[in-house]
Amino acid sequence: MSTDPQISYGSRDPLFNDRVQFPSFYRTIPDELSELKVIVKLIKHFGWKWVGLIVSDDETGLRAGENLEREMKIRGICLAFFIIINNGLLASRDSIEIKEILVRSTANVIVILASLMNVDFFLFFFAVFDMPEKLWILSSTFLKVLRVAYPQNRKTFNGVLVVSYQRGEIPGFKEFIYGLDPTEYKEGILFPNVSERLSDCELSNTIPSRTGISLPICTESEFFDEYDLPINDTTNFRISYGVYTAVYTMALALHKLYMNQKLESHPESRGNLQAHFKQWQLNAMMQRKDFGGAAGDRMYIKAKGDPSTQYELLKCFFSEEGGVQTVKVGSFDTTKPAGNQLYINSSADLWGPYFTERPKSQCNEPCLPGYRKYKIKGEQPCCYKCVPCAEGEISNSSDAQSCIKCSEYEKCNEKRIVCIPKNINFLSYSDPLGATLSSISIIFSIGCSAILGIFIKYRETPIVRANNRYLSCLLLISLMLCFLCTLLFIGRPTQICCLLRQVIFGIVFTISVSSVLAKTLTVIIAFNATKPGSKLKKYVGTQLAIILVFVNSLGEIIISIVWLASNPPFREADTLSDPNYIILLCNEGSGCFFFCIIGYIGTLALLSFIAAFLAKDFPDRFNEAKNITFSMLGFCSVWGAFVPAYLSSKGSRMVAVEIFAILSSSAGLLGCIFIPKCYIIFLRPELNRKDNIVRKQ
Repeated sequence: MSTDPQISYGSRDPLFNDRVQFPSFYRTIPDELSELKVIVKLIKHFGWKWVGLIVSDDETGLRAGENLEREMKIRGICLAFFIIINNGLLASRDSIEIKEILVRSTANVIVILASLMNVDFFLFFFAVFDMPEKLWILSSTFLKVLRVAYPQNRKTFNGVLVVSYQRGEIPGFKEFIYGLDPTEYKEGILFPNVSERLSDCELSNTIPSRTGISLPICTESEFFDEYDLPINDTTNFRISYGVYTAVYTMALALHKLYMNQKLESHPESRGNLQAHFKQWQLNAMMQRKDFGGAAGDRMYIKAKGDPSTQYELLKCFFSEEGGVQTVKVGSFDTTKPAGNQLYINSSADLWGPYFTERPKSQCNEPCLPGYRKYKIKGEQPCCYKCVPCAEGEISNSSDAQSCIKCSEYEKCNEKRIVCIPKNINFLSYSDPLGATLSSISIIFSIGCSAILGIFIKYRETPIVRANNRYLSCLLLISLMLCFLCTLLFIGRPTQICCLLRQVIFGIVFTISVSSVLAKTLTVIIAFNATKPGSKLKKYVGTQLAIILVFVNSLGEIIISIVWLASNPPFREADTLSDPNYIILLCNEGSGCFFFCIIGYIGTLALLSFIAAFLAKDFPDRFNEAKNITFSMLGFCSVWGAFVPAYLSSKGSRMVAVEIFAILSSSAGLLGCIFIPKCYIIFLRPELNRKDNIVRKQ
């Protein structure tokens, strides 16, 4: 390849971007890749994801189509269809199929890329069929030929967007063309034909008119400036302006190179400057960025030999008379910062005449807030289904790729658009369940106090004395505390309540069950002590019972102290059990210690049941073994059912299950042991006599 600088006025092939093969090749217009990037940026700017593409069946069209498809795929834009049109298409059934594709497609934006030699056929092809109303984006090759479009084209392409080269004014050209005298160029070939087209007259003494139409002879006074014709708009040059700027740039480079060598050369060699001029020097000089043209025009040549990429975005409207009005609605300039290269005039009529607002171009309807995209297997990424967000997730925008998970303290609203705070839940006194349980506990505790008062009042009666009145009073006090300790489980949990409630429950319940066990052993010892020669007489009395209660309670206290010292309970907010609520509860810290307390109480209750069962055949009115047997049977049943019920419950229901177990087991002890005695005291006083209490053998 020659190193002489070469300037092409119209080449757009990306092949010449290779500076190794073509080190001195320069363009006057950007290559086709830059135009495709402008189209992609335009599509991306307006948010279109589903776009149709039509190309010409030649090397230029196919290459441009493949490059555009690749650029669109990189930026997440999908092709609704890729249609290739060739000159023989009208004679086949494919033309009808193409029309059906355009009618059925949900893509409202269609890009047409065609080489200059196939533009005329494209206009003819689209003039044959009635096309649906779409927004067309055309390449720069269409701009000049739109003026000779067919009548049907004026309807189809009305409002088309065209990506065009930047236009500019060639200094002095307007004055030059206005000053031409047709009579001075009668012997030329090109000028007479141009003159005939502009002035509708024939120059005399010239070759015959090439138009084939008989025209009148032009007069000497007929000049170009007398006609208001489109060519007289000398600021509307695009390709020509690029050629002018490139040639001026090369001329300026040659001039600077000449001046530099003239200043550096010796006096004896100034007559032969050409000997010191090298081709690579001109090539290097042209790539510098300090060449200013007339009227401030400047051509910056980049490393690939291209001028700076500057495009205009034009909106073309067809008038009823057939004329074309082009309106500049935007521009693209790579010399500006990356975020400001694309400019769109939002006040211009961008979407008329067929659209009142930015048209939607999508494979399917967008996903509403509260939904997310779900990719359809085998389809393009732009085609998807909309599925609702999962529980606890939201999407607050259209076409959300994924849903946003709410924080652990929030939940989604019904439409799954926003996260709202979760309601706080705990077993409160205002809840029907909490109010019922607290009322029951207070009523039973009052009942315990009443029975305690009765036993104190009738403490000297045989029925009270016969059953160890001190243990009975201790049992009543502990039962009353058992009922009242359930109030620690109701209400908003606090750190103090969480630390104390299980410990207090365990200790007072241990005292209750230990008292029952002591009462049972007292009955057994008292009955066996009456046998001749029995050594159990020395154990008859209250001292053994009190020691037994104290020792059993001490074991529970030790377990509680170790629990609080090693892994104490603490207040916790449960955000996982219920997606709609934050459940405030007490974390027991160590489930092992909690079930150790329950197991310890259960062991004492089982021993009491066994002892009472063994003593059930003692004289009926001497002991209460049968009553204790029934009470322990109920107690063990309640707490046996408590364990699976507690483990299967969550949140505030766990607390309610434990409260119910405490109340029901305590009520069973109170009813089975003390209600029969109250019945005898008040309703059968005749039985409350010593001769009826002691049944002699």
